[in-house]
Amino acid sequence: MSDQTATLPAVHLRVPTHEDAVAWHRLFDDPEVMEFFGGTSAELSMYEELTARQRRHDAELGYCLWTLLDADGEPIGFTGAQPWPRDWGPTGEIEIGWRLGRAAWGKGYATAAAQATVERLRAVGVPSVVAMIRSGNERSIAVTRRIGMELAETFTTPWAPGDPEPRRVAHCFRLAL
Repeated sequence: MSDQTATLPAVHLRVPTHEDAVAWHRLFDDPEVMEFFGGTSAELSMYEELTARQRRHDAELGYCLWTLLDADGEPIGFTGAQPWPRDWGPTGEIEIGWRLGRAAWGKGYATAAAQATVERLRAVGVPSVVAMIRSGNERSIAVTRRIGMELAETFTTPWAPGDPEPRRVAHCFRLAL
């Protein structure tokens, strides 16, 4: 175990509850948090649908985007994996991801949670994962490096309604489990 790993916080992951939709909406209602996700907050209904989909993923696949809890049991974001949901990029692959409320940034939670996710995915037999990170998102790129991922491909993302930039570069990092 590296010195960096030894200093990571303990993480607690749980299958998202219906109530977590409200927590995620509150945590991510921040332009800085959403900078690489279109820049604006999503409606509560989107998080309600997302948490419901994650409960289905957990039941059907054995993994999902789990709610990340701090030491006091309070939600601070999510981490986990799900099948790549788009018709461009690494189709057919399993994407690992994380998003934390700003108050949890810089404390090692994302790296610790990503490592816990990798361990859980190995346990259910997932052979490899990808992480799609928009260029410029240095914090997330650093997490991919800390967990041993390597840059595999670069994609130009299609324009999405509400996105101020017509196209962005996204880096695809891969890790064999």
